[in-house]
Amino acid sequence: MSTIHKEESMVMQKTMIADHFEQLARAQQEGRKVVYTFVPGNLTELILAFDLLPVHPEINALQSGMRKISGDYIREAERLGHSEDVCTYVKCDVGMLMKGNLGPTGRPLPPPDLLLLSYTGCFTFMKWFEILRSHYDCPVIMIQVPYQGDGRITPEMTDYVSEQLRKELVPALEKLSGKRLDEERLRALLQRSRVAEENLVWALESAKRRPSPIDAYFGGVYYIGPIFTAFRGTQACVDYYALLRREIEARLEAGQGPLTPDGLLAEEKYRVVVEGPPNWTSFREFWKMFYDEGAVVVASSYTKVGGTYDRGFRHDPARPFASLAEYCLGCYTNLNLPDRVQMLTDYVRDYAADGFLINSIKSCNSFSAGQLLILREVERRTGKPGGFIESDLVDPRYFSGANIKNRLESYFQMIDLKRQEQYS
Repeated sequence: MSTIHKEESMVMQKTMIADHFEQLARAQQEGRKVVYTFVPGNLTELILAFDLLPVHPEINALQSGMRKISGDYIREAERLGHSEDVCTYVKCDVGMLMKGNLGPTGRPLPPPDLLLLSYTGCFTFMKWFEILRSHYDCPVIMIQVPYQGDGRITPEMTDYVSEQLRKELVPALEKLSGKRLDEERLRALLQRSRVAEENLVWALESAKRRPSPIDAYFGGVYYIGPIFTAFRGTQACVDYYALLRREIEARLEAGQGPLTPDGLLAEEKYRVVVEGPPNWTSFREFWKMFYDEGAVVVASSYTKVGGTYDRGFRHDPARPFASLAEYCLGCYTNLNLPDRVQMLTDYVRDYAADGFLINSIKSCNSFSAGQLLILREVERRTGKPGGFIESDLVDPRYFSGANIKNRLESYFQMIDLKRQEQYS
């Protein structure tokens, strides 16, 4: 078996995640309370300000997918009556629950003391927590987050969400933790988030260089891990992004491309922008289909699912609740369709991409709705060729390696033809 090449930051992140799951495994024994919540619009700083531990069910599902155990969980959920068309994150989570709720480290996860839904743009999230509530019989807080129908966040929208955080969520967290909110501590957490966010944006925008020193999709999912989950606001998160930046700076100085599992990419042949989440059950095989062709993803929408920082948003310790509200409102899937089209069009131009590719997820309506329209419109605006492949999040039955590889090879040939036409 060949050696898998990893950056020091990847090793650090793996240790951070393992330590978090160890804390979760000991939570009940140590009397610590646990909040289940989702990545989009997550309120990690507020949860940490009360010394509560966050759990993200969709992260558990993707970890199960990467460990190739999600298929059994999904079949267990379907045996209980969940339809084949239901989000596979949900079915993976339900199946995991039915089989002992063992986390990625193999140790049991604690039951939730609170279910916190702080992004309501995904209808599945609401139904998901209804299922968990029926099983755990614990309190639920649901923050109503307005959709950006007109493509902007108004002061009224910010106030509406901010008031819910102050008047509904904070009292619930105070009751759960037995502590009063220390607003200075919250501001300190938000300040550390801001520092980490600056370095994340720098890392993602380094892909504008040639060759790109990063892959902003396959490598990008590692880069967003700490800031989208349990660590935003912590010193460990700040340290992680400082280390990541140093690694990328070193590759820039050496004129090197991104690190893949098989080593540094020798030649950058294609630069593409990707829309949609990756497949997790065959993640490495999927990535290899790109780097074997010399293809680098220079920008992706998936790395914005937990925050559109590259559009200027930063958590602001001077406006703690307003900035937390704006974060909830600004997640990628809360953008309207014209805004998503413009964002992807900008990526193709700003990152000098050769084309635009959609990985459409069978069971994710939140991402997949409107993607064919997005494809045609981005093609029209940029003049760059678009491609379309299909897979799923964590259901291995919907990853056809040969079919996807064939489509990708055809797509890269189409880019070659476009280049020949351009210079003929």
